[in-house]
Amino acid sequence: MTVSKEEEPALKKKILYSSDINPDTPIINRIINGDILDVLDFVPDGSIDLIIIDPPYNLSKTFNSSKFSAMSDGNYENYLRSWFYRICSKLKPHGSLYMCGDWKCSSSQQRIIEEKLTILNRITWQREKGRGAKSNWKNAMEDIWFAVKNDKNYYFDVDAVKMKRQVIAPYKENGKPKDWEDTQDGKFRITFPSNFWDDISIPFWSMPENTDHPTQKPEKLIAKLILASSKPGDIIFDPFVGSGTTCVVAKKLGRQFIGVEIDEEYCMWGIKRLNQADKDNEIQGYNGGFFWERNTLHMQIKGKKKDDSSLKSTTNKKQFYDTLF
Repeated sequence: MTVSKEEEPALKKKILYSSDINPDTPIINRIINGDILDVLDFVPDGSIDLIIIDPPYNLSKTFNSSKFSAMSDGNYENYLRSWFYRICSKLKPHGSLYMCGDWKCSSSQQRIIEEKLTILNRITWQREKGRGAKSNWKNAMEDIWFAVKNDKNYYFDVDAVKMKRQVIAPYKENGKPKDWEDTQDGKFRITFPSNFWDDISIPFWSMPENTDHPTQKPEKLIAKLILASSKPGDIIFDPFVGSGTTCVVAKKLGRQFIGVEIDEEYCMWGIKRLNQADKDNEIQGYNGGFFWERNTLHMQIKGKKKDDSSLKSTTNKKQFYDTLF
């Protein structure tokens, strides 16, 4: 997905610039262009249900108009502290937070998160995309830290993030399927999610959600976080929203959002994707209320075609499709 010069004026009109914000400016369901340190004062303390953070990792990397330089672990942790403490104050008492990282910065992130919140788990997900390495192991995994403000009172809906997996070696008990179902479309098992995710596809060039952002997270990955740790109507906050993925997924799943991004072009990409979500709220790999394994699109389409046949007796097509995604 790209933005043409002709599209830019209309998209810029929908960006909320940090220089234009005052205490009375509505910021819900907006992408804000500005430095997170300049915006945080306008996000009320105790107002956010879920925070998703995908900060710069401790690597030297160029993000369009800005560049982040690798630093010592100590300096990186001070960088995290410069905004993390203030971000934590925005959480509601029952709020949750996820922070993305890689092998190099994950331990620093853990230390900083534990200074303010209680960590409940570390998710590791498999990145299939990436450069090969001749003198080291290929870097194909990333982490996501899951933390809460109060470990005795937080929201988590495990039923919303269950997976539908193919059964390769079906086991029967007394001639009947055990813990799996036999359907016309195949043999499947509905499973509880673990903290290792091997079903994620990085946004390839052929996927509608793909942009040129160097560290773009897949919509499917963000959907798991949002569905597990928020309810419809809750407010999701992403202080490094990049190409807008968190805001787009929040909108598709009936949540509210606040996204902050320092690069204006990335903000335009996010606005365009939000506009597209008005017409298409599908999340690739999430269908029928379940997350599917990779390389099962043909089965998902097959199931949809069967559901489509019932449209002949359905008067509200949009309402019908809303039940699918």
